[in-house]
Amino acid sequence: MSLDTTDYISIASAQTLYGLFRERHRKTPNSTAYSHFCADTQQWQTTTWSEAAQQIAIWQHALKSEGLRSGDRVALNLKNCQEWVFFDQAALSLGLITVPLYPDDRPDSLAFILQDADVRCLFLQNQHQWQRLKPSLSDEHQLKRVIIKTTGQNILDAPAVYMNEWLRTDTTPVLIDWQADPHQLATIIYTSGTTGKPKGVMLSHYNILSVASASLECFQVRSDDLFLSFLPLSHTLERTAGYYLPMMTGARVAFSRGIPQLANDIQELKPSVLIAVPRIFERIYQRIQSSLSSQPWYKRLLLKMTSHIGWTSFLHAQRRHRWSPSFLFMPVLEKIVAKNIQALFGGQLRIAVTGGAAIPHHVAEFFIGMGINLLQGYGLTETSPVISVNRTSENEPFSVGQPIPSVEVRTGDNAELLVKSPGNMLGYWNNHKATANTIDAEGWLHTGDQARIAESGHIFITGRIKDILVLSNGEKVSPVDMEMAITRDELFEQALVVGEGKPFLSALVVLNAEQWLQLAQRLKLDAMNKNSLTDKSLQQHIIQRFRGLLHDFPAYAKIRRVHLTLSPWTIENGMLTPTMKIKRAKLVEANQQLIDGFYQN
Repeated sequence: MSLDTTDYISIASAQTLYGLFRERHRKTPNSTAYSHFCADTQQWQTTTWSEAAQQIAIWQHALKSEGLRSGDRVALNLKNCQEWVFFDQAALSLGLITVPLYPDDRPDSLAFILQDADVRCLFLQNQHQWQRLKPSLSDEHQLKRVIIKTTGQNILDAPAVYMNEWLRTDTTPVLIDWQADPHQLATIIYTSGTTGKPKGVMLSHYNILSVASASLECFQVRSDDLFLSFLPLSHTLERTAGYYLPMMTGARVAFSRGIPQLANDIQELKPSVLIAVPRIFERIYQRIQSSLSSQPWYKRLLLKMTSHIGWTSFLHAQRRHRWSPSFLFMPVLEKIVAKNIQALFGGQLRIAVTGGAAIPHHVAEFFIGMGINLLQGYGLTETSPVISVNRTSENEPFSVGQPIPSVEVRTGDNAELLVKSPGNMLGYWNNHKATANTIDAEGWLHTGDQARIAESGHIFITGRIKDILVLSNGEKVSPVDMEMAITRDELFEQALVVGEGKPFLSALVVLNAEQWLQLAQRLKLDAMNKNSLTDKSLQQHIIQRFRGLLHDFPAYAKIRRVHLTLSPWTIENGMLTPTMKIKRAKLVEANQQLIDGFYQN
């Protein structure tokens, strides 16, 4: 795809992530950079690149006054906002290493990261975060300054200070002119590992810039595009593709008020580009399906017809389906049905990129059938993060796309996907052993994911090596695929399939509370009585339901025992990572006695 170079900033021009901002400010100082919702005025307010530069200069001045030295680590733990950018750019311009943290992460996990990275300065959302974190900090912590964004009523004790007080200056600072080796360490991003302690991934300026630039050759982003930023900026996908990438093209970024207001933000802002995880599309899909139950039969039929014809029309455009006379109905169906679905995304959406997990096939089919340009990609924090992404003209939605330019892929032992990329990390912070286990002597990064690479270059992820279950008869099962199939059903909120070394599979399942009420009524059970969850008729109903959901899996991949609960697995109870991935080992450990009970008879 040809790249619009009018406002584009090349890696050669930028050199560093701070250099990227300086170039953007130089090229388009009066263009809008960011939008945010002001609680005081109840209006969306904009910031130009020139205004952003003034703010970053103030942040540079404040950080310099802390006596921090090049190479020191500074961390930030707050919701997406322009201050996140100001802090990041100011820190980078002083040679500091930024360590992004997840706002929803547990205090003990945050304390571990702060100590492991020897963080000197921390930027927090509010005083409540600081009060939660303090008891988990060791006496040896190196925090010299804690900046609190939201001013509260209480007087803060050192090292904490409110942002507005800390930024106060009698002078008018000017932007620092800083240049550095592009291969210098820029950031340490801690992976929210599903097992063990998080590891700090070291990425250079060049790592991130190379991936952002290569991604722009796969889908065209224009200077008049509007990104809606709602994935946490601590998530590498959002940081690279939703922050640095739009800066390269001069596109505007609007910061969402948060997931609860996301639907309203989309309607008000009408974004043209969305970077999202599959869960967002799944929720919208489930909401559509739930609303259908109260609609007349002909409306349900029209929706189904539009999705089906739209999908086959898409396949025809991709040269994978013959022409059909039914395509003649599409212009009408587009006006009376598809437009309503597109309106849920604001009506101006050109590109929707999804990554971080696999999107269920039926969800991808539905939205693509409705005219949403949905492009699935794949990557790891360790690869800055994008490895591959689908292109609009070569979109194989059930794959994770083709490698982005300059990225090499191949499969190794156990069909493991191996990657050579300019985005490959420098290594893990203070963990040479883990680095050597991940990047081999020839420079191939071992992803831990099993894959199949088609002749077209499209990559199909087939499993996670560590997650594969081997039954006592030697048969191998991918529990993640089964869990995805199970949670397609609205009754099942979360699922964990177990059975390593056992004769059959079992499952732990979290039920959707609303759907459970309806099912209990149908089965004449008391939904308020927790003993109802172990009722024999319910258990049989669930097992039978599983059979329908898992009909495409081999005969040996059948679930014979199930434990039902209404208590969700969350970040707070330690069962999910900050990126919402299930901590399999921890869940199994916490429920070991229960799991053993499945196999006693």
